[in-house]
Amino acid sequence: MKRTFLTVFCSILIISSCASGVSRVDRITCDSRNAHYVSNADPLVPQQFIKLPVGTVKASGWLLRQLELQRDGLNGHLGEISAWLDKSDNAWLTTGGKWGWEEVPYWLRGYAALGYSLGDEAILTEARGWIDAIIASQREDGNFGPAIARKTQYQDYWPNMLVLWILQDWYEYTGDERVLSFMTRYCHYLETVPDEGLFASYWENSRGGDNLWSVAWLYNRTGEAFLLPLAEKIHRNTANWAQDTNLPNWHNVNIAQCFREPATWYMFGGDQKMLQATYNDYFLVRRAFGQMPGGMFAADENARPGYIDPRQGTETCGFAEQMASDEILTLITGDPLWAENLEDVAFNSYPAALMPDLKALRYLTSANMAISDAKNHRPSIQNGGPMVAMNPFSSRCCQHNHGFAWPYYSQYLALATPDNGVGFTLYNDCSARVKVGDSGQEVTFTEQTHYPFDERIRITVQTDKAVSFPLYLRIPSWCKRAVVRCNGRNIAAGAGKGNYLRVERNWRNGDRIDIRFAMDLSMRRWDVNQGSVSVDYGPLTLSLKIKEEYRRVDTRSTVIGDSKWQAGANAADWPTYEILPGSDWNYALCLGKKALVCGCGSAWCRDIKLRREIKLRRGTWPADGNPFTAEGCPLQFRAKGRLVPSWGYDATGFTAVLPSPCAPRSDRVDDITLIPMGAARLRISAFPPAE
Repeated sequence: MKRTFLTVFCSILIISSCASGVSRVDRITCDSRNAHYVSNADPLVPQQFIKLPVGTVKASGWLLRQLELQRDGLNGHLGEISAWLDKSDNAWLTTGGKWGWEEVPYWLRGYAALGYSLGDEAILTEARGWIDAIIASQREDGNFGPAIARKTQYQDYWPNMLVLWILQDWYEYTGDERVLSFMTRYCHYLETVPDEGLFASYWENSRGGDNLWSVAWLYNRTGEAFLLPLAEKIHRNTANWAQDTNLPNWHNVNIAQCFREPATWYMFGGDQKMLQATYNDYFLVRRAFGQMPGGMFAADENARPGYIDPRQGTETCGFAEQMASDEILTLITGDPLWAENLEDVAFNSYPAALMPDLKALRYLTSANMAISDAKNHRPSIQNGGPMVAMNPFSSRCCQHNHGFAWPYYSQYLALATPDNGVGFTLYNDCSARVKVGDSGQEVTFTEQTHYPFDERIRITVQTDKAVSFPLYLRIPSWCKRAVVRCNGRNIAAGAGKGNYLRVERNWRNGDRIDIRFAMDLSMRRWDVNQGSVSVDYGPLTLSLKIKEEYRRVDTRSTVIGDSKWQAGANAADWPTYEILPGSDWNYALCLGKKALVCGCGSAWCRDIKLRREIKLRRGTWPADGNPFTAEGCPLQFRAKGRLVPSWGYDATGFTAVLPSPCAPRSDRVDDITLIPMGAARLRISAFPPAE
């Protein structure tokens, strides 16, 4: 009887009866439109959340530290070392220049966004030089930039799609009116391109959704009627991402980036089938290749039938693109699913794809990865060459494109709502200035937390005068015991189902919201991958802590073929590192029979037993402010493991696929340590189970 009561308690959110302005909602009501921020205009489907202008949110805490490391690392200095960014013969700066495809806009998108996030004048000055040149490159017909010729008479429009995103951010940050006229003229140009020449090649055809998002952005600011039929033309000439049982291609970055295209088109026509198609794509690839933790799927560069083990990897820019898709889909749908997937990727997958100082990265990072060397591991992973070493030149795509992940994430930490309120779908240390209420009173929200390494969050309101507005808080689906207090008084307690707590009141200066999302251990089983298991702690997934031995090697001897140095760049300043294991890694995780198979069938009961097997040791916050390192992470967990002698490296020297459940486990039980997988650059996070 006690278990039944607790199970019921944990399935609902109990609202304080004396707090009449507090309620639980699954979605935001869109009966009105925000009076202070640009959002979808008629006839577009209203947005559930509205992105604040670039520069409104300022990161602090560990996220600010990541942005500072990025500034001092590869992204902040890539303009000095990458040949693709060499100004002397660059087609983005000079008509007829030699270099002129995706590399400049890939890099500039993240580099400029980093400048906005930090308010860094040196970065902003450098970014403006490139942006001014791009705007000046517009021709009489409205086209701009390098006219990259294909075998046909039509150019490749993919790099221009990236530029539109850069200009959108620039406009939001500076109010530069040149952007609106520039984009309008370019969209008129796209009207003139015949269908057979629009997005006819592979990359642009897959990624037309990026252009579609820019058309929506422009329409919401100009109301130009011609943009609506242009949107239909773009959708019509983009690959079909609305198939029931297939995708147009299985390239990992394309999937992460393009699966949102049907949902973007849904905004224009309200066709629920298009919205559902995006959900279908998301779950389709994860059913086939997503039996692994970390929010992604086992694809290497291209997903291959049969290669579904968690040793298969994701490109670093695939992580960044998935995060961007989750951010956009949060705006369109309001579904907490997207915020939770964003956190999964941002906390568990992306950080470990880069060196702790953010001066080098891997092309591929896997959920199970016991070695990170410069050898060729093909066909265990699809790509030949040194694809898993930490190399500052780890392919020209990821090298230039990875940098927008953290700056874009920081922009979404606070959002406006249609009812002139504010929403927190993500949680991190930050401050945000938001216009709220009917009057548009500007309020500053200061969020203090070490989340996701701590379960406590405090949001403080600073306002010159009292103002009434609703505030929305996402209650994570993994949280069984959430407690929310307003000015010290409980207003909500219980568990979330991945929905929102709505708090509407007359807010005054100094009002405080205190949140505690109790983090518990839980377990997921990957039946398709040898019955392996992953252990989660709140939004964090745990990995075996493997001793990481870093070996510095000459970047010039391991550089990937399509990466190039600028003349005069010093390779010694940008070394490559191999990371080799200095301890055993081939462990099965001991969970005990009662944790693996709970007789009552209750996940709650199973997780109670799991806590008996794994114990948290909470350490001090790292002195350097970076929790994403094996030694600096403040959370460590004591557990037990049994070695699996048959599980080692395969014929290519790469981590072998998971052993079968029948593979013998060692009789000896060892003490092992688990840490969040985002801090583990060598990791086992999908474990063979053992009693």
